[in-house]
Amino acid sequence: MVDVYVNSKYVGTVDDALPFANELRDLRRQGSLSEDVNVYATAQEVHVLTDEGRARRPLIIVKQGKSLLTEKHLQQLTDGEITWHDLVRQGVIEYLDAAEEENTLVACSEADLTPEHTHLEITPGAICGITTALVPFGNYNQPSRLIIGSKNQKQALGFYAANYHLRMDMDASILHYPQFPIVRTKIHGVTGYGEHPSGQNMIVAVMCYDGYNMEDGVILNKSSVERGLARSTYFQPVSAEELRYSGGLIDEISIPDKDVKGYRSEKDYQFLEGDGLIYPEAKVSEGDVIIGRTSPPRFLSSLDEYNLSAAIRRESSISLKHGEKGVADLVVLSENEEGNKLVQVRLREERIPEIGDKFTSRHGQKGVTGILIPQQDIPFSTSGIIPDLIFTPHGISSRMTVSHLIELIGAKVGALAGRYVDGTLFEAEREEELRKELLKLGFSEDGTEVFNDGRTGKQMLARIYVGNMHYLRLRHMVANKIQSRARGPIQLLTRQPTEGKAKEGGLRLGEMEKDTLIAHGASLLLKERFDADRVVVPVCEKSGLMGYYDFRRNDRGISPLFGENSDMSDIEMSYAFKLMLDEIRTMGIYAKLNLENKY
Repeated sequence: MVDVYVNSKYVGTVDDALPFANELRDLRRQGSLSEDVNVYATAQEVHVLTDEGRARRPLIIVKQGKSLLTEKHLQQLTDGEITWHDLVRQGVIEYLDAAEEENTLVACSEADLTPEHTHLEITPGAICGITTALVPFGNYNQPSRLIIGSKNQKQALGFYAANYHLRMDMDASILHYPQFPIVRTKIHGVTGYGEHPSGQNMIVAVMCYDGYNMEDGVILNKSSVERGLARSTYFQPVSAEELRYSGGLIDEISIPDKDVKGYRSEKDYQFLEGDGLIYPEAKVSEGDVIIGRTSPPRFLSSLDEYNLSAAIRRESSISLKHGEKGVADLVVLSENEEGNKLVQVRLREERIPEIGDKFTSRHGQKGVTGILIPQQDIPFSTSGIIPDLIFTPHGISSRMTVSHLIELIGAKVGALAGRYVDGTLFEAEREEELRKELLKLGFSEDGTEVFNDGRTGKQMLARIYVGNMHYLRLRHMVANKIQSRARGPIQLLTRQPTEGKAKEGGLRLGEMEKDTLIAHGASLLLKERFDADRVVVPVCEKSGLMGYYDFRRNDRGISPLFGENSDMSDIEMSYAFKLMLDEIRTMGIYAKLNLENKY
């Protein structure tokens, strides 16, 4: 007897596992069972799965080595007589999950079919997800790089929504001149990629230039960038609402009066209009108030305070944080769910590619801009072509992204022949054909060209591999990540610098960074690094306990045990260590400091 489980719960037994599983599958294909049911059988047990959260994919059913999807079906689909769902209902196509796929033998193409096969892929590229199938010539790529390439496409700037000018999205970016790729796949057409493209077709040369593109760096043509290459706008919303408090008190959006507690200065409120809101197209930077607001006092300490005229309101305006800047793009007045007044201001900032901005091809070849070079200094081909981007040749050898090189040739053919090149996974145009076409168009079939140095004008010794490529600008921009600090805010408890860019925080020097300074023998630098919370504490030499200063008696150190009758030494330590000694002492543990002379 074989055990049967439904969604991992035991329901009974059957005589034989495989005939029972096949019978369930037949019932599903006939429509007697739901399409969502999947069956997985082993020699010992049968699992019937109907729960949610299973990734399922469609496959064509095969019987006796022949696909159930016929030419007639395809013609009816083309004529619009039947739909996809009709094929599922007729039992031509079925959805399998990971478990049921264990009991199948799936063929990639119709030519591979044998009597043992149970299913056929709809298209060979269906083994990949949507973003992975957007990578051209993906079957020439190393699997890990293919995955990185598909992930990178999700981070690319582009035209993410047609109504972006009406939306209040966090961290939204719009690429100014997005383009459809010259080397495309069938999925580009299926998904309507042309309506929301997220990259640009650049001229890419594979070469080194003074080492500015070492370690995956890329070099950009400064003149191309000035003409608008990879330029984008960054949008960020700021919002405030009039909250209601107990006792009928409410926030008020307006320009705060001078008698308000916490009033800033007139300069901080310079961009506000009479209603307390910023005017559109105002250029603001950190510290400027965007939305003026006052709130009732935090604590109503006595009954007199309930008289609203007596209570002094406090300032609670919304201003730009450290390092933020932009232009007020849109001001929206509305209400939230509770019926309170809600104000939203969208800031925009033009982002021009700079050193430190991240770029990538669709093949997982990501890199950071190393330098922007004026057009006159960039190497040029004998036909006068100047690259927009210079890619390092060392990125290919160990990563084996052959698809990156084939796209350069493919897009070069597409640009010269004025057509799109098909790079669909397993069904792409053949490399030999592309090379022949490139030769017919009057270029070297290996994709290389003779280049001259832009600075000396001399011909380069090596031929340079050059072509077109769909390059993406990623949302990781140096303007969002740059952080530095000398002095600034500290935490109340430990007196150490605050953490994080938003709080104007310090940069942490961890244990491993400490080791590098020790290895260099830079002991004084190490001491300087670690005195962010330096404190001088009087310590009693007899008891070894921390004492205190008595400022009334000429600033003398006093021992907690021996009073003034003990020798006190001023000891330099970290405030965090002093805090730890205090906490140990509160637990009743005598933490004694044994002092020794330095000399």
